[in-house]
Order: sequence, then structure tokens, then C-alpha cells
Amino acid sequence: MKFDTASLTHLSIHHVGNKGLEQKLTLSENTFDFGDSLTEKLEKFFLGKFAQAHERFRFSHPSSLQFNEVYSYAENIFADKESFHENSRNIARHLFESTTHPKIKPGELYVAHFINCEIEERVVEAVGIFKTEVKSGYFDVSRKNRDFSMSYLEGIDSNKFDKGCIIFNTKPEEGFLVAIMDNQNRGEEAKYWSENFMGLTQINNEFHQTNHLLNLTKEFISERMSEEFEVEKTDQIVLLNRSVEYFNKHETFDKEEFVTEVFGQPDLIESFHNYDTEYRQNYDIELEDSFDISPQAVKKQARVFKSVLKLDKNFHIYIHGNKDMIEKGVDEDGRKYYKLYFEDEE
Repeated sequence: MKFDTASLTHLSIHHVGNKGLEQKLTLSENTFDFGDSLTEKLEKFFLGKFAQAHERFRFSHPSSLQFNEVYSYAENIFADKESFHENSRNIARHLFESTTHPKIKPGELYVAHFINCEIEERVVEAVGIFKTEVKSGYFDVSRKNRDFSMSYLEGIDSNKFDKGCIIFNTKPEEGFLVAIMDNQNRGEEAKYWSENFMGLTQINNEFHQTNHLLNLTKEFISERMSEEFEVEKTDQIVLLNRSVEYFNKHETFDKEEFVTEVFGQPDLIESFHNYDTEYRQNYDIELEDSFDISPQAVKKQARVFKSVLKLDKNFHIYIHGNKDMIEKGVDEDGRKYYKLYFEDEE
């Protein structure tokens, strides 16, 4: 996904309140004339963060794609640019109807049209939908005559929006290709943007597969293993490190090879297979036993694979390799300790 040659052609701005809190929807009468001075800044504002968005989604609906409102409005825009503003108003109305969770903040909604966006080696047009919810305060200093004055204002952070999606005009029969971002919400209240508002389903590609296999492995080692086996915290950390090492070392995931290299012992392998089955059922997903590994997904997940042993509030021990170089014990006074062995001190 590249935006080096992308250009902003149309932009409409509306304000969407929280219908559940009896706030208002305010629609603009016309598109926003951004002019040459703002064009480059707006393109960077809307598109800059999406170059790192590797997950792909598509629109879906239980009956027919034509009943998915945002899909239909985007399709109308791609078919007739003269309908852009009216369809942006329809998108704002639909978002307003979807905004009922009490934690969702009101904010400005921006609907944009871009040309020359590159995705999957194709150059296509795209519709962007963005929302800003959080205002930042800043001091404005200006000179008048021979003096300076200062005022406190609130505005939008020019480096980020709070929610966004880009709908690429490719594979319309499959629900288009869509990239999304949500910089503010997590958990249940975040679902209103991707599910309630847009009705998106994640595309099952290598990023999706890699992301879920790593998450499955982390949950198994961190939670299930301690329930079924007597396992030291150091053992868990070693297995987490070994899991990430496998994904960094290989270009292709092979399930049997993975469990043999990471877990080795038959009882651990059997337990992992059982947890794997439960995970697929709980998340209602299909995971392949062999697939190409996504380096971007590995990099994302590696951040949450903890290799730190925390001892009260006094010490953090980072474990990166040989577990035999650390020894756990209890002294004659009942105090727990770890003994570390090493050859070189840096």
C-alpha cells in the first residue's frame, strides 16, 4: 500500500454527535474547498499513517453486499463523482445512527476522495473516511503593532486522526479492499467503527494468519501451560523467545515443524494442539497448518512477547537465551532468590 503519487480530489466535512446521548448531527451544505495551500498537508494527515497498516478488510453483509450502507455509498462515489457530497452526507447519517455506545465521543467526520493510490501492484482511486474526536490545546502568539498577544485555542493534532478507513476501488464483487485504523478505542466500544458502522470482515491473508498464530502461542504459553503443568516463569519466557525466533528465522510456517522446534515434549505438543482447536472455535477463524509468514505481523506481535522476569518492584531480569544460566532457590530464611551465571560482563 503506497501513497507516494496519491492526490486528494474531493473533501466533505460534517460533525457527528452521539445519538445515544441525544447529541446532534450537523451536515455541511457543500464540499470543502481546501485549495493548494492545504492539499499536501491534508494528504499527509489522512494518508501518512496508512502506509504501515498491513491488515486488510472487506465489506460484508449476511444477505447481500448491497445492503451494507458504507459499501453502497462508496460504490456510488466510484461510479459518479458528482454524487460525492451527497453520499458523504449519507455516510455521516449512517455513522450517526451507529453511534450509540456511551463512550463514543462526538467529532468531525471527513469523507475524502483520492486518485493514484497503489495497492497490490495496482493504481486505483479510493474513498477515505476519517474522524477526529480529541482536541489538543495550544497557545497562539501573534504580533499587533509593537506588542505581542497570546490566546489559548483548541484544535486538531495535525499528525493524527482518531479513526479512519480507506476503501480502495478494487475487487468490488468481494467487498472492496479496505484498510482501517482506530487510535482511540479498544475493546467493545471500538467495534462500532469497524463492525456496526462499516460491517467489515478481516481478509484471511498471511498477516492475519501470522498474527493469530503468534497470539495463540502467546496465550497458550502464558495462560494454559501454567494451568496444566508445573512450569517456572523462566521456562515460559524461554518458550516465548523460542516462538518469536521461529517466526523470525523461517519464511514459511509449518505447524508440525513449529511445535517440534518450540515445545519438543509430546505432552506439551498435545496440549498446544488442544488449545489450538479451542482458539479457532472461540475466535471463529480458519487457520492454515502452513502459510507464508508476514514479517510485519511478527514485528507487531513481538512487542507483546514478554522476555522480562519481574521480581517484586525491585528487579527486572531480561532473559534472552540459555535458561541453564539462571537458577532459582530459597535460602534458609525462606527468602526466594535467582542465581545468574555469566562469562562476560559488558
